[in-house]
Amino acid sequence: MPDVSLVLRSTRVVTPEGTRAASVAVADGRIAAVLPYGSDVPPGARLEDVGDDVVLPGLVDTHVHVNDPGRTEWEGFWTATRAAAAGGITTLLDMPLNSLPPTTTAAHLRTKQDVARPKAHVDVGFWGGAVPDNVKDLRPLYDAGVFGFKCFLSPSGVEEFPELDQDQLARSLAEIAGFGGLLIVHAEDPHELAGAPQRGGPAYADFLASRPRGAENAAITHLIAQAKRLDARVHVLHLSSSDALPLIAAAKSEGVRITVESCPHFLTLTAEEVPDGATEFKCCPPIREAANQDLLWQGLIDGTIDCVVSDHSPCTTDLKTPDFASAWGGISSLQLGLPAIWTEARRRGRTLEDVARWMSTAPAALAGLAGKGAIEAGRDADFAVVAPDATFTVDPAELHHRNQVTAYAGRTLHGVVRSTWLRGSRILIDGALVEPPAGRLLERNN
Repeated sequence: MPDVSLVLRSTRVVTPEGTRAASVAVADGRIAAVLPYGSDVPPGARLEDVGDDVVLPGLVDTHVHVNDPGRTEWEGFWTATRAAAAGGITTLLDMPLNSLPPTTTAAHLRTKQDVARPKAHVDVGFWGGAVPDNVKDLRPLYDAGVFGFKCFLSPSGVEEFPELDQDQLARSLAEIAGFGGLLIVHAEDPHELAGAPQRGGPAYADFLASRPRGAENAAITHLIAQAKRLDARVHVLHLSSSDALPLIAAAKSEGVRITVESCPHFLTLTAEEVPDGATEFKCCPPIREAANQDLLWQGLIDGTIDCVVSDHSPCTTDLKTPDFASAWGGISSLQLGLPAIWTEARRRGRTLEDVARWMSTAPAALAGLAGKGAIEAGRDADFAVVAPDATFTVDPAELHHRNQVTAYAGRTLHGVVRSTWLRGSRILIDGALVEPPAGRLLERNN
């Protein structure tokens, strides 16, 4: 082994082979070996024994809206990456919209990288954007290091990031498939949305009716057809309609290169519990009924849904007006995804091995982050140390997000993150961040 500087020891280390007592040896920021629990500590190495706390691979969140630069009052790299570290996330990928400029050209990517570099407490990568007028920019963006491209099939909510119609989708997807890239898709059909009842006001039932499952189902059907025709790789973002699961499962069985994510809010919150006027629960697509949630869990367990990521989409408090039609849509959850999912997963008889697969291994694989996502030799020494039986009640004032608005306020959750480690260095201990920030900027080609 190379010179080992750290040994992280626990009676419960979650590895690809299962959970076991182990000593994880770290050298030069990478995992050198996963050793038996009682192994001798190499000379010169520091031993950190976390007892019975569980050591998970650092989480990988591939769906985060940081909004920096341009809408930094909504969120910024300094605050978002602190929240990520506090939630056991060691790698995040930033979405290309809600910042100004959007990440739709290589020059815009460089602007965002320059802003992020001195502020990142965790490792940060970037998605590019596919919009109607930038097909020519897609390959240069890919060569500049984005991990893939995001598009909307219905209005995004910001004018500088317009949606693709079906012809534009076909052109962008053909270009991306030509160089082996990945298109990640906000899949709601605009025609289905236009035909749904649109009523303003505080009633959640009215908002839910305005974003029907049929909008997701239709958009996913069209996307599958395009991906099949072009042999393109596509990913469905933030799935909320369980009706689409049979379509996706059938496509996968036919060899269509499609993957799917869902989010903590769809898997832990239900329409029945959303109070009228409580627009901290508003997101698009929406939080649906409990029966729908049960089917999403079934899809997650059977592998139709590949991964769970936050879709952290924050805004300033004033934009969360009590009117569901006009309030900004987005759930702030970056810091809370792990305990939210673990609380519901344990209730449903699942394990922390499942959670590690859904929230670390699978998102890392989606983005092609070969150094992330598992506790095994050769990977980055990224860890989340968690007390799985400990509980806490969510107090928005204690969150690191820039605007302390969250749909989880007042909920009691299992799973306290004791410490977070990035490439062998502890970046969070008992809720306190270590300064200066140690995150790096990631690119697809390095």
